Amino acid sequence: MEGMSESENVSTMPEWEQRFRAPRVSLPDWAEDAPDRSLFVSNATGTYELYAWDRAGGQQRQVTDRPNGTTDGVLTPDGEAIWWFSDTDGDEFGVWMRQPFGGGEDEPAAPGLAPSYPAGLAIGRDGSAVIGRSTDEDGTTIHLVPAPGSGEAVEIYRHRESAGVGDLSHDGTLIALEHTEHGDAMHSALRVVRPDGSTVAELDDTEGGTKELGLAVLGFAPVAGDPRLLVGHQRRGRWEPMIWDPVAGTETALPVDLPGDVGAEWYPDGSALLIEHSFEARSELWRYEPGAAEPVRVETPAGTVSGATARPDGTVEYLWSSAAQPPVVRSTSGAVVLDPPGAKAPASVAVEDAWVEGPGGRIHALVQKPAGDGPFPTVFEIHGGPTWHDSDAFASGPAAWVDHGFAVVRVNYRGSTGYGRAWTDALKHRVGLIELEDIAAVRHWSVKSGLADPERLVLAGGSWGGYLTLLGLGTQPDAWALGLAAVPVADYVTAYHDEMEALKAMDRTLLGGTPEEVPERFEASSPLTYVDAVRAPVYISAGVNDPRCPIRQVENYVDRLAARGAVHEVYRYDAGHGSLVVEERIKQVRLELEFALKHLGGGDVLGA
Repeated sequence: MEGMSESENVSTMPEWEQRFRAPRVSLPDWAEDAPDRSLFVSNATGTYELYAWDRAGGQQRQVTDRPNGTTDGVLTPDGEAIWWFSDTDGDEFGVWMRQPFGGGEDEPAAPGLAPSYPAGLAIGRDGSAVIGRSTDEDGTTIHLVPAPGSGEAVEIYRHRESAGVGDLSHDGTLIALEHTEHGDAMHSALRVVRPDGSTVAELDDTEGGTKELGLAVLGFAPVAGDPRLLVGHQRRGRWEPMIWDPVAGTETALPVDLPGDVGAEWYPDGSALLIEHSFEARSELWRYEPGAAEPVRVETPAGTVSGATARPDGTVEYLWSSAAQPPVVRSTSGAVVLDPPGAKAPASVAVEDAWVEGPGGRIHALVQKPAGDGPFPTVFEIHGGPTWHDSDAFASGPAAWVDHGFAVVRVNYRGSTGYGRAWTDALKHRVGLIELEDIAAVRHWSVKSGLADPERLVLAGGSWGGYLTLLGLGTQPDAWALGLAAVPVADYVTAYHDEMEALKAMDRTLLGGTPEEVPERFEASSPLTYVDAVRAPVYISAGVNDPRCPIRQVENYVDRLAARGAVHEVYRYDAGHGSLVVEERIKQVRLELEFALKHLGGGDVLGA
């Protein structure tokens, strides 16, 4: 693979390191009008970067090469160019660049637009583009950028609340926007506009913000002259697709009665929909032809499909993994689509399901155990989001803990996706505290069942999971022996004032206002409020360029720990909300393992 260095001999390294170093590839994207031209992400050089792939000739080349990596890229419909987002050291603030598919100099894709946080991108067949931008000063703005050399960018939308570009129709005459002008950042409304910004149609299931029902753009029909838009809605208590014709004003429900959340995308000729179904931490694929009585199953192995796309020949390519087996890009033809060079990641142990009765309903947890009999030292690895969920998918972090003799429990607390709208929306106002109630219920089950050693319970997580870790150490100080918080919210008020604008909107939705409007809620939900109650040793890692969980609020929390001599360690690294550099990620996991083993007792990290 051109541009990819040979990986070092990893056979003598512990398996947990081998999993991180193993070369990975994303599901390849492909150009709509040139399907042999693809774009994917890989870590084969040791840093996640974009790669171009000419399927017809087999050539692959590295597109980007930056110290802190690059993952955001889009092919133009004709496959002639690659757009990629250029920020500074992971701060997510930057501009779109353009590079010829075959290689060449990078140039600004929209030279008239100042740097911003990205808010969606859609590229037209005529060379034009619709670019969404978000800044603290302007809120959201959306711009029509003409083909190179055809004029300057024109602003077609502006609002203080969050919004974004959903899609551009095949002929470029319709633009679908998602917006939260009603003030509820968790439930978007839709607007279809013309290139001049004038409105064609509106769809607002929130009814002006009075109902918690969201909509999502899934894509215009990929056929010339077809204005139909595939839309995700929550009208029956979960995500599912429908077809909306904004020109005719018609809506078509789809008889896809599957439990859990359902997403969809068009087949390339518009004749059918590829259905992605997520239920109880696993996923599967279906094909649905409009007018049919029901969808037809697309066979995939048990586990998690992290992305799928239908090809022009009717085959489906998908990225699959399970907790035990590392990811691979498969095709319904039976072939492995893209196989990176180098040693494969060692397998891990399968995940087991646990269902625990909690204060808000049944809680789903995923459990991985080392060999032998319990009780085990146990890591509660809490996912970020909060609107996300852990699934039966390969994860090198939990596998590393299992290698070192720990059980790992991952809790899909209230706020998680995949269990219905009510479960996702349940955490408002008592933010953080509700999730910790669910974690406490699963913790009680883990001890009572004999899985977990009550004296060696570790609370850990990144982003929102890091936030819940610090909040849990302060509000449940006797429950946890250790805490590991990566890129956390630590001081909620300072985090609000320093974070990117889109997250401010989310926090206002979750907590019901700003820190000045509802100070008691921010105080109740802030880890800083309870920092003096923390008794367990705590390890914190943070990116100094993080726009989501900014460094100043982390330092405020650390200063309070240090002032009273609490046992803690802090690791600061030069990146944003996490790292795309493999060596950096391994270093962070090693530091967490060493901290845990030092304070809990255990084997040699490097030799495990």
